[in-house]
Amino acid sequence: MDNFTAPSVRELLDSGAEKYGDATFIKFIRDGKIEERSFKKVRSDSLAVCRWIRSLSDKRMHIAIIGKSNYEYITCLSGILISGNVAVPFAPDISVQEAAELFERADIEMVLYEQDFAENAEQLKEKCPFLKFAVNLGDLDAFNKIYTDYSDDSEFAHLSDIAVDKNACCVIIFTSGTTGVKKGVELSTLALVGNIMYHDYCTDVFLPNDVSLSVLPMYHIYCFSGDYIKNLKDGLQVCLNGSMMDLIKNLKIFEPKVVRVVPMIAQTLLQRVKAILARNPETSVKDAVTQVFGRNIKWLISGGAYLNPELIDEYEKLGIYLRQGYGMTEAGCRISVPDNTASRESVGRVTDVCTVRIQNGEIQVKTPTVMLGYYKMPEETKKMFTEDGWLKTGDIGELTPDNQLFITGRVKNLIILSSGENVSPEAIEKKFADNQLVSEVLVFAEKDRIIAEIYPDYEYAKLEGIDDIQAELESSVDRMNKTAKPSHIISEVRVRTEPLEKTGSGKIKRKETKI
Repeated sequence: MDNFTAPSVRELLDSGAEKYGDATFIKFIRDGKIEERSFKKVRSDSLAVCRWIRSLSDKRMHIAIIGKSNYEYITCLSGILISGNVAVPFAPDISVQEAAELFERADIEMVLYEQDFAENAEQLKEKCPFLKFAVNLGDLDAFNKIYTDYSDDSEFAHLSDIAVDKNACCVIIFTSGTTGVKKGVELSTLALVGNIMYHDYCTDVFLPNDVSLSVLPMYHIYCFSGDYIKNLKDGLQVCLNGSMMDLIKNLKIFEPKVVRVVPMIAQTLLQRVKAILARNPETSVKDAVTQVFGRNIKWLISGGAYLNPELIDEYEKLGIYLRQGYGMTEAGCRISVPDNTASRESVGRVTDVCTVRIQNGEIQVKTPTVMLGYYKMPEETKKMFTEDGWLKTGDIGELTPDNQLFITGRVKNLIILSSGENVSPEAIEKKFADNQLVSEVLVFAEKDRIIAEIYPDYEYAKLEGIDDIQAELESSVDRMNKTAKPSHIISEVRVRTEPLEKTGSGKIKRKETKI
């Protein structure tokens, strides 16, 4: 792929405005009312933000953006990307201490923050003397003035006439990681946009004017790349969910055709449908689905964690396709994408933008959308690549001749027994997926024995009248052990009273879990 190329974010905005014009691109709820912004309007407002930023400084800045997904967040993120500056998104619940540390490491000079972060922003200014600008995204009057004063017809119009180097860093995304110090992944425009330029195996999913609901946070590459960049290219309407507490309400308001989710959300929504059917046996499946999802739902696209194939089957009974893809920030986002003709055990098919090989069991990737590196961490960057230039994903998997990708575990999580056998804890943990008494499970080795630490679903236990949870779980494990190979036999079950410790993206912190 030596001649690989991709449009810039500015070119995507220009193309979207030309192709789809006044059609709705972004839809959201503000002050109890539904508001819409067209492809043309998003382009013009994003360019206005670009010009405003460049009027503040003609030097390249690293600009932090802190907040939940809203319209100003999107225009600011776009404005940063098309201005030649570097966007550095953070979770809205980041602490002042962590923000100050990461701001210094990432050389942040400007921060755009949501209203709920305003008090913390004041403390940050004191802790970060290198901050030159701090702007509240919740000041709507100020942003409406920016959209007007820096419009296409303004005296500042020339400030957006810049050529952005597509090979230069345009965004730094800090990966939460399961252990250790957070690392800032540097992605270029070529990586960010190039990663969405793949062939869609599911050709009926992304059609112009289709409605998608964006429920995941934009500071994660999965959401930003899929719900914004890809939908901009494909001409979809993006409805912003805002808070997860509003998900059920917003599904019925916006009635999307497609939603990107993580498995936990898919499971929760399925339980909603099942609860309706249990309470009202006369209700049809179609009516129950409509009560939860609205009338138009067709696709749920899952990523970020293991998706139980049985959940796929359950959704298919509802007339909904649930499929998963696979990727990592360091690869620009996607490595494989959903395909409803692929095995349900797979994570879809490898995109035509990536090449995958399996080396000593590990999935390794070569792609023109690979990261530039970890910001100011050359040694950590070096560790991520093989001597011949392949990105090491750290995942164990298999690849079929027709490019279906299967994931079986993590290299760093492998348990190496005294017998020399390598055991993937994830392979054992997946066996608990159908056990309704198990809310969370962590498998690890201790003194050459396999241990399963379980946080039970206490509410389920109460409903089912299970008083001795330990005994019930041990009985379940005994049944599993009868068909398990010797290296996979669980020697002990430990029951937790508190959930397992998680990263910011909801993944279990394996090495930090107290046992």
